Formats: sequence, structure tokens, C-alpha cells
Amino acid sequence: MISNFFRSIVLAGVLVSVGIAALSGTAIARTNYDGNWSVLITTHSGACDRAHRYGVQITNGQIFSGGGVQGRVNQNGAVRVNVSSGSRQANGSGRLSRDHGSGMWRGQGPNGACAGTWEADRRG
Repeated sequence: MISNFFRSIVLAGVLVSVGIAALSGTAIARTNYDGNWSVLITTHSGACDRAHRYGVQITNGQIFSGGGVQGRVNQNGAVRVNVSSGSRQANGSGRLSRDHGSGMWRGQGPNGACAGTWEADRRG
């Protein structure tokens, strides 16, 4: 369903974590980006839902939300996120500051390609 795909993209965009952890599972130190964030995902092209808002949790540089989301935020706030759910995939990137963030995302779903932007605000 496109709604679930869009939700995954939003959550991925919200992957506003702190620090970069090695793929080996090395622990990441608490960062300035840890906490609760609200993410607004907006579609600008393609057959995805127009907009959705989601909450995400960032802990030790990792994004915590529904399955299929992998991402990190490095020490200068650069965000990279990958989301997958079945045949649906999306990639997001952007930058976080201490309380705000924004970026872009692109994805592929059953109805074709979609793309847009995301904005994040710290909630706690």
C-alpha cells in the first residue's frame, strides 16, 4: 500500500540520529540529535500520498521506528537513510541542526517513482 510505503519514507527521512556507528555494531555515544522528533514528509512528484507527519526516536545516532528503516546521523548532522518494505524502496538524505532538519527523498513503489522533501522538528 502506498500509505505504508510513504510512512516508511517519512520515518527514514526522520532518521535523525547522532554519530556514525560502524556496521560491526560498535556503540555510538549520545549526540546532540538524540531525542524525539516529528517529521513531515511531502511528496512533490509521483503517485505517493501528498503529506504525512510521523514521530521518530533517535538514540545514540540510530533511528528507531517501524521495520525496514536503516540510517544514521553523523556528528555534523548529515543524515542518510534507506527504507525498504517488500518491493518498495526509498533513500533519504539531509541535515539536522540541534532542533530542526530538512532534506530530500526518492523512492520506488508499485505505482512508480516518487520524490519529495522532509522536515523535522525536535519534540523532546
